[in-house]
Amino acid sequence: MYRIGELADLCEVKADTLRFYEKHGLLAPSSRTESGYRVYTEADAARLRFILRAKAVGFTLNEISELLSIELDKSNRVCADVKGMVDIKLAQVQAKIAELNHFQTSLQSLSDACCGGPRSAEHCSILEALESSTERVRVEHHSHDGNQHKAHQNESHQHTHDKTIHDESGN
Repeated sequence: MYRIGELADLCEVKADTLRFYEKHGLLAPSSRTESGYRVYTEADAARLRFILRAKAVGFTLNEISELLSIELDKSNRVCADVKGMVDIKLAQVQAKIAELNHFQTSLQSLSDACCGGPRSAEHCSILEALESSTERVRVEHHSHDGNQHKAHQNESHQHTHDKTIHDESGN
């Protein structure tokens, strides 16, 4: 039998985490002492470890709740139920990775296009790209000795819209 602090220490989490899981219906103490302290069994400890492992691989609280319901009723459920949940989660993770890769590529393009110099941000290629309705990013070539500011396209041709924005900025 474990008190809340003992179970928390055993599983290397805070007692508040156990209370949080209790509040969301994932974990409940097996009993309470006469003075109202929560008391957990080894089965509760195993359930908490299950919850923590499921959380560690990315499952949400609702998904963990569904996994726990399958766990409690294994004899009436099929492995395909669990695999289906894992495959859905895997697809979500793959989509998120693709989105993050897109962010990384876009941010790298913005960073590469900017000289990062000490001059005014009036002609900053990053700000221009974010203001533009096109996805092209201009590469800045600043002379850091205070001479002229030049903006060149990453590619050899230029969109009319890009040229209009560039011309309107006085360059």
